[in-house]
Amino acid sequence: MIMTASQTIRLETELLILGTGAAGCGAALAARQAGIRTLMVDKGKLESSGCLGGGNDHFIAVLNTDEPQDTIDDLVKAYLKPSSGYSEKQIRDWGEVMPAMVDFLEGEGVKLLHNPDGSYLRTAGRGEPAWYINIADGQMIKRLIARKIRSMGADVLDHVMITKLLKKDGRVVGAAGYNVLDGTFYVIRAAGVILALGNSCNRATANSTGNPYNTWHSPFNTGSQFVLAYEAGADIINMDIKQQATLVPKGFGCAGMNGINSAGAHELNALGERFMGRYHPMMENCPRQFQVGGTYQQQVEGNGPPFYMEMRHIDAESLRHLQYTLMPGDKATFLDYCEQRGVDFATAPMEVELSEIEFSGMLATDDGFRSTVPGLYNGCVFYTFSGSMCSGYLAGRSAASEAGAVPDLDGLEAEIEAERARIAAPLAPRGDALPQAMFEASIRQVMSYYMGFVRNGKGMEVALERLAFIASQADKLSASNMHELMLAHESLHLLQSSTLSTLCSLERRESGRSIYRRSDYPEKDPALDRVLAVRRGADGPEVFWS
Repeated sequence: MIMTASQTIRLETELLILGTGAAGCGAALAARQAGIRTLMVDKGKLESSGCLGGGNDHFIAVLNTDEPQDTIDDLVKAYLKPSSGYSEKQIRDWGEVMPAMVDFLEGEGVKLLHNPDGSYLRTAGRGEPAWYINIADGQMIKRLIARKIRSMGADVLDHVMITKLLKKDGRVVGAAGYNVLDGTFYVIRAAGVILALGNSCNRATANSTGNPYNTWHSPFNTGSQFVLAYEAGADIINMDIKQQATLVPKGFGCAGMNGINSAGAHELNALGERFMGRYHPMMENCPRQFQVGGTYQQQVEGNGPPFYMEMRHIDAESLRHLQYTLMPGDKATFLDYCEQRGVDFATAPMEVELSEIEFSGMLATDDGFRSTVPGLYNGCVFYTFSGSMCSGYLAGRSAASEAGAVPDLDGLEAEIEAERARIAAPLAPRGDALPQAMFEASIRQVMSYYMGFVRNGKGMEVALERLAFIASQADKLSASNMHELMLAHESLHLLQSSTLSTLCSLERRESGRSIYRRSDYPEKDPALDRVLAVRRGADGPEVFWS
């Protein structure tokens, strides 16, 4: 048995950062610059954790040059919408720290690309202006950042999965979790806690390979950012509309089509037709939801699969840049994939497919990057590498400026001991054991069938019934080793996060604000251009318009 009293380690710090991806690193950077004692915790390793651990090929930055649409006002115009969940100040703060983050990254050796005149090589993407600084050797970014963070004196606790936030007198005062390799139980108290575990929930659906780990973003993000906050009483927003998908090379979970689209590629259906003009005037370089929706509609009409990205009309230098710089920087094994499948952008179209659906959301966050629970800050406000790192930095700066005395955990021992027992429970032998893989596959079956690219109210009601049944079997969840124990707790977070996403999607009775369409409410409703939130109530989730 693991996690006996003798295997408990108790730690304390001024600022506890949960998650060591791009957002967590941004938070640690700000905190250490402010001289705050900082502890970063992640079930992965700092050098490779989070979505950024697999690489990235761009960094969004408005730089206030003479280029068109290159000001913070332009950034505000693009991101400030009634239903976005962002405030104008949050967006302006993001824009203001972008140049400093660019300088930081380049100073640490990240290969941001330049034009011959010395300006940054920036391209358009996802319907946005040319803000995307191209990056070479993107698979090395995380290692370079990690080296700097460690050198700045941040304490780092690798391979520890946090399973519970600790609250006292209505304030988050720490967290509990365990080492996923050896089972050591950790109890950490802190003056402030930043959640930076990633704004994504993966493994709820899969692409055509059926492999839930072959994903666009990290498959080890299964909604912990939302579940930990929800269980602590924080408001979670936009779980109904922050649901994402993209196009990926056929059978290859990453990278997406952002760079390829911006270079001028044409998406073709099985008939050889370029069809995106039917769905958006910006064609393939439109906001991602329209390309996803258009491709799915072509599939429904029988015009695909297969789908292809035709790039042979693009100049040779740009094609080399795409295939040999950007795509491998987003996932280092891309060239292995190309070799195995015979993919060459210059000689033939590349087959692509719709990715899995990534269910997402955001903690309700004020202008100080605080959640609705005192002591808990949100490091994951904006998306993308830039959005994540800058959000984390802003949360770290705010938390550092407000850091007080480290509280005690008096009165929480019974709760802490109960959490230790709950963590270890799947390892206990039992006659009616439910293997982790079967438990999680049941969640995926429900979400794939009822929560796809087209859904309806009755189907989502059935999904909630099925998910509730799966939840009723959670006490049978079993694990035979430490790796399966980690997957088991990821599955429990996946189940809770999937339930919240389904519940919120049911409440939003319209289409057109996300990657899915409701067949029973096919039109966009202007009255619903607002934020939908969910919080934990006495009898379960409470959904409300904020």
